Amino acid sequence: MQQQTFTFGNDAGHQVFVYLWTPAPSVRLRGVLQIAHGMSETAERYRRFAEALTQAGFAVYANDHRGHGRTAANPGQLGWPGPDGLNGMVRDMIEVGRGARNDHPDLPLFLMGHSMGSFLTQKTMYTAPELYSGFILSGTNGPRGMLSFGQQLARWQAVFQGQEHPSLLLNALSFGSFNRAFLPMRTPFDWLSRDQREVDRFIENPLCGFICSAGFFQGLFGLLREIHRPELMRKIPRDKPVYVFGGDRDPVGLNGKGVGRLIALYKKLGIEDLEVKLYPEGRHEMLNEINRDEVTADALAWLERHLPSA
Repeated sequence: MQQQTFTFGNDAGHQVFVYLWTPAPSVRLRGVLQIAHGMSETAERYRRFAEALTQAGFAVYANDHRGHGRTAANPGQLGWPGPDGLNGMVRDMIEVGRGARNDHPDLPLFLMGHSMGSFLTQKTMYTAPELYSGFILSGTNGPRGMLSFGQQLARWQAVFQGQEHPSLLLNALSFGSFNRAFLPMRTPFDWLSRDQREVDRFIENPLCGFICSAGFFQGLFGLLREIHRPELMRKIPRDKPVYVFGGDRDPVGLNGKGVGRLIALYKKLGIEDLEVKLYPEGRHEMLNEINRDEVTADALAWLERHLPSA
């Protein structure tokens, strides 16, 4: 596998940092996958997944979102994506997608989002579906309640403490209960994976696990309220394939119940090619779970089934 990195300037004046992993020269390029990473992490964590994909002939693009990774101007900016940051993340993703499409105009381009990245992807599915040949959602969820309250609480905190203020309150309200199903608790992030080494790597990574700002949460709750509005979801093309995967003990997906709600919406829309796989006992990061080789192979098989030659 070959790795390149590059940056581009976005509409907020940020330099968006992008990883590009490509096959060795001896491997024929067959397709392209763009990855949208999750909250409080970095795109670099998908390097292992990219190695498997490049060996199979896929190029992989993955950018660090606003307020994340090497797109954040400095460590103090981690968790603060700027005004309208969540929608800005989607705009950045679309720019990466356009660049990938220009680089490889004759190859299919797929978009995969994990966790927060899956919600950004859900928005992209109705704002720029023409760029992509299909979509993959990992660690995702469907409609949920209390979003209006959460958005209002974030708005109040932003007014009184500032948009950039790291919100321990909203972080606790959003994620504080996630470890309760995995007692005895070893770390605050046991809910990510059964693989303790992967959890420790997350904790030890200075670009992971940071507390996001009040302004971030305000934008996140707004995004979550938007993406399942019926009039917007009706803009999703029925003929674009969708693959949803996760763990059946993922608290983000409500142990599969939230995923089921999302699948029900997609079936109601009439999406023609829809697949879902929930892995028994799997937690939030299936690409970093103890059965990650199986998960990777399943995702790769789905991509290969949706290549034009297939």
